[in-house]
Amino acid sequence: MGVSSAWVITTARLRMTPVGYWDLPDLIRLKGDPRAFAFMLGGVRGPLQVAEELAHDIQDWGRFGYGMWSVRGHRGKFLGMTALMHRPDGRGVALRFAFMPEARGAGLASEATSAALNYAHEVAGLEHVVAVAREENFASRAVLGAIGMSQVGDFYRDGNLLFIYQSVRRRYPE
Repeated sequence: MGVSSAWVITTARLRMTPVGYWDLPDLIRLKGDPRAFAFMLGGVRGPLQVAEELAHDIQDWGRFGYGMWSVRGHRGKFLGMTALMHRPDGRGVALRFAFMPEARGAGLASEATSAALNYAHEVAGLEHVVAVAREENFASRAVLGAIGMSQVGDFYRDGNLLFIYQSVRRRYPE
């Protein structure tokens, strides 16, 4: 299966492409780094788990027309990932993101997640998108607020307080 050009997102500083097997080494680095992935659902992953997840992530694009993007600078340097994924707890399609530690602090996560959220509503036609962030993950919570997501609830998982954010597609009168 080829990558549809409709699935590729280009922003001022980023190029976001649906993940493929060529992204495996970069994803192993990202998902294996506790500085980047400790707060993610399921935590840090080993290489085999990353490869298994990547196979599912590739299939999601064919099934849904959305999934995980590899986020790179315009010169091709891998910076991180952002995704629209079905949450295993049934809360709906969630916006997820993780960036390499050296790519943080420059607004790249906000740029990528904003583009992904726009894609969710305007291209994929999703009415409602959620995101979940741990109470102590101030950086992710700041990104979610900066892109216009609203905190709408919370829950506990494994002794951690998690906040639920949402974005609802705006309807404009015709």
